[in-house]
Amino acid sequence: MKRLIAGGAQPADVRIVARGPGGDLVEGAMRRACARLLTGLLLLLTQAMAAGAAIGAEIRILGANAVREPVLALAAAFEKTTGHRITAAWSGTAGIVKRIDDGEVVDLVVVGADSVDRLIRDGRLRSGSRVDFARTGVGVAVRAGAARPDISSEDAVRQAVLGAKSVAYSSGPSGVYVARLFERMGIADQVKGKLVLPPPNVLVGDVVARGDADLGFQQMSDLTHVRGIDLLGPLPPSIQSYTTYSIAVHALAPAPEAAEALVRFLVSPAARDAVARAGLDPM
Repeated sequence: MKRLIAGGAQPADVRIVARGPGGDLVEGAMRRACARLLTGLLLLLTQAMAAGAAIGAEIRILGANAVREPVLALAAAFEKTTGHRITAAWSGTAGIVKRIDDGEVVDLVVVGADSVDRLIRDGRLRSGSRVDFARTGVGVAVRAGAARPDISSEDAVRQAVLGAKSVAYSSGPSGVYVARLFERMGIADQVKGKLVLPPPNVLVGDVVARGDADLGFQQMSDLTHVRGIDLLGPLPPSIQSYTTYSIAVHALAPAPEAAEALVRFLVSPAARDAVARAGLDPM
């Protein structure tokens, strides 16, 4: 601000200072008010920057093939609602565990509950972050148009396996269970010579659809959407086994808050229909 100096002097910069008694107190109060204003503006700027980063967060998921369909369907709705971006990679259980053990960092891991617990114990996933997402039982499939064997009882399944020229199951939780089931049935040795194990990231249903196996066993959710097969149905209750798939936050997750928001959405009541349509039982 400018004022004219007596005697025609040129304008000069001056401070506005209260004159008379108490002037110094007024000047000090003005300085404190300006400081508070500046602090408030900086706080608002910081909050705005943080909100912008959260809205634009990228959430990276490493998930099991068995939950791919419902997670992708729900992820699209979550992205539209929140503005977050979701990048997902899918694999079998063994492949996921190896990638995390080898040091890959993501935000969320979706895999069998046993594997989640082990990765938490090893410090790879955050302690206390496990949330159960869905479960699925083991199903049986044949190539589309092929003869449909009876699988309504334990003995019927045993006869179907013995009568097949080739049998396939995965290296994941369902395959581990089916291998033990064949041992319990006393047919493990007969199956050994005609067993087909899919390579990593290849579904049992795809092996059956190509004609490389007559009979295939995998989670119902893995088989439901495969083209070129006929799904005979789930194993009978007396020999059925369920795999629970759980979600956990990576210990070094780059976007943990956004990841936690996605987890809450995936297990919300609004998500149950999408999970059921994919052949899984929502938890």
